[in-house]
Amino acid sequence: MNDGDGTLAAGAQARQFGPLGTTLVIIPTYNEAENIKKIVRRVRSAVPEAHVLVADDNSPDGTGKLADELAAEDEHVQVLHRKGKEGLGAAYLAGFRWGMEHGYGVLVEMDADGSHQPEELPRLLTALKGADLVLGSRWVPGGRVVNWPKSREFISRGGSLYSRVLLDVPIRDVTGGYRAFRRETLEGLGLGEVASQGYCFQVDLARRAVKAGFHVVEVPITFVERELGDSKMSRDILVEALWRVTTWGVGERVARITGRKPS
Repeated sequence: MNDGDGTLAAGAQARQFGPLGTTLVIIPTYNEAENIKKIVRRVRSAVPEAHVLVADDNSPDGTGKLADELAAEDEHVQVLHRKGKEGLGAAYLAGFRWGMEHGYGVLVEMDADGSHQPEELPRLLTALKGADLVLGSRWVPGGRVVNWPKSREFISRGGSLYSRVLLDVPIRDVTGGYRAFRRETLEGLGLGEVASQGYCFQVDLARRAVKAGFHVVEVPITFVERELGDSKMSRDILVEALWRVTTWGVGERVARITGRKPS
């Protein structure tokens, strides 16, 4: 586990981590025609050796077609066409499966709207050399958000704090979605049992990593609010996150008292 500023604990420093292998950046899309070409090109420029998988949920605005055009121009770009809009978590899970089936050693979560800056990806990959999972964090020293209203920052900080306390996970930015996983980490998280979406999907993977004993590191990032397109955040996603986190937290506490395995 990290110590809050992205540095490695002594136990993790003594552990031997294997080579990373080839990186696959997974970018889920739904109606991101205004952003997709720009973000893919920024990724390819920031980390030229990385591959990109656009996981498109049959966007009615033609995002999938634009992604196909990118793939036709660049052999490092692939497109996963999905049947319809099923949510962020389902798109990432499909991308993880595709990446592991194709032998990638590192799988990265990245938003299509530019809020996760590709230019910061090398920092995450460098930290992953000594970790199982690296989180790009807005709430560790050096992290920040740009162009957010105070109300949204309050919700995000509050959601992370609530999740951290209730689930007993020492992560500052539990809900953040800019992440780099080793393949072996994903294989150990029980992805077949994950059904949550949105904010809650990110919380679920983080808590699973901590409970499984993986070494998790946070590195500071600058999160930039999207300039083009519409946010996918909704009241339903927030309600789901609150309900699931509360259920997990209460379940774990009851299990500790009764000696039963949490469901």
